[in-house]
Amino acid sequence: MSNNDIIVSLDIGTSKVRAIIGEINNGTFNIIGVGSADSEGIRKGAIVDIDQTVQSIRSAVDHAERMVDIQISEVYVGISGNHIGLQTSHGVVAVQNEDREIGEEDIERVLKAAEVIALPPEREIIDVVAKQYVVDGLEGIQDPRGMIGVRLEVEAIIITGAKTAIHNLLRCVEKSGLKVRDLVLLSLGAGQLSLSKDEKTMGSVLVDIGAGSSTIAVFESGTIVATSTLPIGGEFITNDIAYGLRTLTDQAEKVKLKYGCASIEDAAADVTFKVTRIGSNVDKEFTQEDLAAIAEPRVQEIFQLIRQEVKRLGYNELPGGYILTGGTVTMPGLLKIAQQELSASVRIAVPDYIGVRDPGFTGGVGVLYKVIRNIRIRNTSPKKTVNRPKSSGSQETNSKTGFMERIKNLFSEFI
Repeated sequence: MSNNDIIVSLDIGTSKVRAIIGEINNGTFNIIGVGSADSEGIRKGAIVDIDQTVQSIRSAVDHAERMVDIQISEVYVGISGNHIGLQTSHGVVAVQNEDREIGEEDIERVLKAAEVIALPPEREIIDVVAKQYVVDGLEGIQDPRGMIGVRLEVEAIIITGAKTAIHNLLRCVEKSGLKVRDLVLLSLGAGQLSLSKDEKTMGSVLVDIGAGSSTIAVFESGTIVATSTLPIGGEFITNDIAYGLRTLTDQAEKVKLKYGCASIEDAAADVTFKVTRIGSNVDKEFTQEDLAAIAEPRVQEIFQLIRQEVKRLGYNELPGGYILTGGTVTMPGLLKIAQQELSASVRIAVPDYIGVRDPGFTGGVGVLYKVIRNIRIRNTSPKKTVNRPKSSGSQETNSKTGFMERIKNLFSEFI
């Protein structure tokens, strides 16, 4: 296995930090290592304690390193949150080659031209996503490389984020001893991984329900067009269970994971469990039906809020329906409640790779998928992301030098 074939993603969530190692081998992509650690220092998807978050990142990365016996030095980091914003932009350049063939440099220049937009001082560009290219007035082009033309235009979506949130995320990863290769919007990567071409074209909503927040991403005409984050998730169900059973939150979480059911109709009356109540040493017995009676109203509320938010974004009925992912959607009965509350077609997306067949891994695998896709489009190989042995310490060139220059400037503003 060549070092050049390895790429690593980092998904820093409210309940878990996940490091996923992917390998490209003869044009095929496989997951070869996964590291997971309980997330400390994150609340509702936002970093609230740098040191605890650093410790969680190190634990997840160490776990992944031990699995495949390599040292991770660089990572692609997933980013999400209610600070993420999208806006449309337009870029125009003249094709430079003498034979007028559009090459990689022309693509980079036209995307740079699209980045020239007025931004508030507290915001930073994370990524630029091309909706379509226009060559000499011909619209609807997805990849103009190799085409002949004089004038190249792009209609793009500019993904921006709050400088403070970006800075804190990068600081945590850097303090963990890792280099940030690039930032990738989690919902964009998850959408490219989970949605079919038709779903992205006709219109659909990807909903990532995590522990502390739910991220909504609307896809239309082949790309992401709107995004929003609601501060609700699996933790709210856990808290309701803790109150309802009058037990500790840790116990409520364990009970939810083992016996939880989102639908009273699907719950079993003969499945019982015991919990220790707060202020007492006596265990009390409950049934799965008791648990479902607590969980169902909260799950219904979560999907009601999601539906309202999609309407607020300006989308009522999309042909592709809703695609659910995230750790919370594994709860039995949740899909049925979602279909009832959303009044649309709903399915659950699961990554189709050995070792990560769980909706909680969709974001992290999606980051790798997006990186691989970009590499294949450019027909180049990924840069080295691991060092063997630890003493090698080679310097890497970032594929998005403009992005890293902005990050350096960003750090200089804060330090």
